[in-house]
Amino acid sequence: MRDALRLLARGEDPARAAAASAPPGCGAAAVTSTLETLRARQRGMDPPLASLLDDPAVTDVLINGTQAWVDRGGGLVRVDAGIKDEADARRAAIRLASASGVRLDDARPIADGTLPGGVRLHAVLAPVSGSGTLISLRVLGTRRLGISDLAACGTLPGSVGTLLRALVASRANVLVSGATGSGKTTLLSAALALVPAGERIVCIEEVTEIAPAHPHCVHLIERAPNVEGRGAVTLADLVRAAMRMRPDRLVLGECRGPEVRDVLTALNTGHDGGWATIHANGAHDVPARLAALGALAGMSEHAVAAQAASAIDAVLHLRRAPSGHRWVSEVGVLTRARGSLECALALSATADGCVTTHEAWASLARRVGL
Repeated sequence: MRDALRLLARGEDPARAAAASAPPGCGAAAVTSTLETLRARQRGMDPPLASLLDDPAVTDVLINGTQAWVDRGGGLVRVDAGIKDEADARRAAIRLASASGVRLDDARPIADGTLPGGVRLHAVLAPVSGSGTLISLRVLGTRRLGISDLAACGTLPGSVGTLLRALVASRANVLVSGATGSGKTTLLSAALALVPAGERIVCIEEVTEIAPAHPHCVHLIERAPNVEGRGAVTLADLVRAAMRMRPDRLVLGECRGPEVRDVLTALNTGHDGGWATIHANGAHDVPARLAALGALAGMSEHAVAAQAASAIDAVLHLRRAPSGHRWVSEVGVLTRARGSLECALALSATADGCVTTHEAWASLARRVGL
C-alpha cells in the first residue's frame, strides 16, 4: 500500500498505481481493494467514509471522535465510518482539510472547506472541541431539482410554486430564511434556474453551494487570511466587486455579517432581482436578524429598517420536520412601523400542504403581478 500511495502522490492514476504496486501473484481482489483505497485517498478519506458519502440518500455525515452518524433524510442514524480511535479521527480531519485546500492544526483548529466533488467540510480539533475531533460533512445533491420537483415533493405547497415563478419573473428581491438543513440552497438554486438565459447571475458565497441549471452563472468565493493574517477576501469585498461585473441578478449565499450593508445598498441602487439567504427561526425573526447583522456594519436600527423595507420584496421561510420533510411554511413582506422593521405575514402553509393567505398577501400579489 505504501508504494501505491507514493505513486498516487506523484500524480499517477489510481488504477495504474494499484496495478504497478501489486506484488507478484497478488489476486484481483487485493488489487481491487487497493484501488478503492487509492480512489478514496484522492478524495481525502478512507474507503468506509467514502462509501457513506457515495450513498445517494445521504445528506450529512457527522463524526464525533470515534462515533459517526448519517442523515438520509429521515433523521440521524448511527453508522460505522471506520474511525478506530481519537488519533484516527484527528488524522481523518487533517486529511480532509488538506484535500479541501485549507489548514487544520493546533494553531488553526477550526477549518471550513469544500472537498473534491462538492462535499462541504467543517472540522474542529481538540481541545477546542471538548468531545474529541469533530467532523461535519454536508453532501450537496448531484441532481438539480427544479420548481416542479420541489412542488411534487411538497416543498412548494399549493400556490407557492406559482408565487416563486412570479417573484423571479417580476425581478423581485427575495430573502430566503430557515435553519441549517432546511433546504434554503436547494430552493435558491431552483429559483435561479428560472432566470432567463440571457441574464447574468453573480453568486457570492463562503464556499460554492449554489448550483442553478443556468448557462451564465459565475461564483465569487470568500478567502480566509493566510498564516501571516494577510490576503483575506471578505463577503463584503465580493459584493462590491460583483457590482462592477454587470450582474443581472446578484445572489448572496448567506447573509451573516457586515456584508448586509453592501447587499442592501446594491438592492436599493438598481440591482433588482437579487436573492439572499439568512438563518432565522421564522419569518417574524428576520427583522431582528437583519438589525443584528446591520449593527456589525455600524448601521443603526433605523437605517436597517429603512433600507431593508425598501430593498426586499418578500421573505420565504423554510421549515424542516423531524421526518426530514422540508417546505415553505411562511411568506412575509418587510414593512416599517414607527421606525422599526417588521415582517407582515402574506401566506402560511402547514406540513401537509394547507395554505392560508394573510393581510400582506394583497400587496405582495400586486407587486409580482398575480
